[in-house]
Amino acid sequence: MTNMAEDLKAGAPVDGAAPAPDPDGRRRPPGARNGRRPSRERKKRTTNAIIYAALAVLVVALLVPFIWMVSSSLKENNQVLTVPIQWIPSEFVWSNYTDIWTRIPMMGYLQNSLYLAVIITCLQVLTGSLAAYGFSKVRFPGRDVLFLCYIGTIAVPWQAYMVPQYIMMQNLGLTNSFNALILLQAFGAFGVFLMRQYYMTIPDELCEAARIDGLSEYGIWARVILPLSKPALASLALLTFVNTWNDYMGPFIYLTSNRLWTVQLGLRSFVGQFDAEYAMIMTGSVISVIPILAIFLLGQRYFIQGIATSGMKG
Repeated sequence: MTNMAEDLKAGAPVDGAAPAPDPDGRRRPPGARNGRRPSRERKKRTTNAIIYAALAVLVVALLVPFIWMVSSSLKENNQVLTVPIQWIPSEFVWSNYTDIWTRIPMMGYLQNSLYLAVIITCLQVLTGSLAAYGFSKVRFPGRDVLFLCYIGTIAVPWQAYMVPQYIMMQNLGLTNSFNALILLQAFGAFGVFLMRQYYMTIPDELCEAARIDGLSEYGIWARVILPLSKPALASLALLTFVNTWNDYMGPFIYLTSNRLWTVQLGLRSFVGQFDAEYAMIMTGSVISVIPILAIFLLGQRYFIQGIATSGMKG
């Protein structure tokens, strides 16, 4: 008792008791006395600062090509490839953005690209989600082996079966038409893999309860699984749209008529036999990026959520 009384007089804290308040009446944690922050908090702040600085450097590095493209689209042709790079044009050539519509049928190329991107995206989302439902929620013999074999086709390079595909489309009379590209790209192993990984995070008990209530497999897919899969559907739709919009080799092989060209083929019109109009190419590239940028901004939240959750289970 005597020792405890002496400790209380000296201001020492008793075990289990809250720290004594400071003269200003506020209680402070033991590590924050004498104006010192806890070492753990200082390390956390330092780590966060380093991470944010590294991310800022990466963002700037990723934006450099886009900034150069925008800057080049506002220059004359002889100023695009100057060394050192002139990031801010000495004179802004805004007429490039008006001349390009008269130099080539830019609107027609954009419409063709949009048509192919929308149709192929819708078909891949439909077929990918259906196949993924079968591989994740329907039990049948050899399901996992068949899935591995199907996903294994991703490792086969497109150049290995490019010629056989063209011969098939030519025999079917589908060359020089959008139907060849739509038929070949309506199915994708990557979309099935992405959707299946997301479906595996959905409890099987929901499907069992729906079966007990009398829903068919198509009803379960449409009324139970799809409403819960918006992030994965948005991710697949965005990735497919961007890939189809930027595709060059597919339209180059199957589309020979100028009226069917996509914007990627149309920009090649500015590459001449001895020279290339780089300023016009950059102008068209900036215009072609705008639809992708708009779609990404609209579906950014679902896209990030879908990518983050697609690999949680499987």
